Amino acid sequence: METIAFNGSPRKAWNTATLLQKALDGAASRGATTKLVHLYDIEFKGCKSCFGCKTKGGASYGRCAVNDDLTPLLREVEKADAILLGSPIYFGTVSGQMKSFLERLLFPFLRYSKDYPSLFPRKIRTGLIYTMNVTEQWAKESGYENGFALNERFMRRIFGHSESLLCFDTYQFDDYSKIDQDLFDPEKKATRRNEQFPKDCEMALKMGKRLVNGTNSLP
Repeated sequence: METIAFNGSPRKAWNTATLLQKALDGAASRGATTKLVHLYDIEFKGCKSCFGCKTKGGASYGRCAVNDDLTPLLREVEKADAILLGSPIYFGTVSGQMKSFLERLLFPFLRYSKDYPSLFPRKIRTGLIYTMNVTEQWAKESGYENGFALNERFMRRIFGHSESLLCFDTYQFDDYSKIDQDLFDPEKKATRRNEQFPKDCEMALKMGKRLVNGTNSLP
């Protein structure tokens, strides 16, 4: 069993990456081999709308026709038993790098037919992890949940299963005094970090275990 995680944050050792690694640790504890990919280390762009993936009889039907650093990783996804995607939330949505990745990951498998059936050859489990500076209430009032639900819906349509972990009010800086800001209370942020983030990590660990435990139970 193989579980691959894709980090859509430019940071390799902060909130999003930490939670993805915790999820991978959970998967590994259930016997999975794991891999963490940092998308900001890879040279690639989003969908080019060439429709090579949908050309009848074409060499790239059902696969992204673009050939770049992302191509071999997309092939690995085809063989994986579970995948995890993690991103910080920038201006109400995932990072630009993660958005480009989602376009390349999902569109080739989405068939232009009634109910948009999936061309992915089997059903696997997927998890989405989001980290954001805003509170849960602020995110709800701003409509963030609509974007989260849409991503989960597309992942479920393509792969068969998806679940999400939302982490709010995250700690952004090692030293808030160095940042030009008066919006956040550094002490409250630090307290939140100490009290809530370990719980978020535990939830990520459990997510990884669930993804592997349920790999062979999808209908």
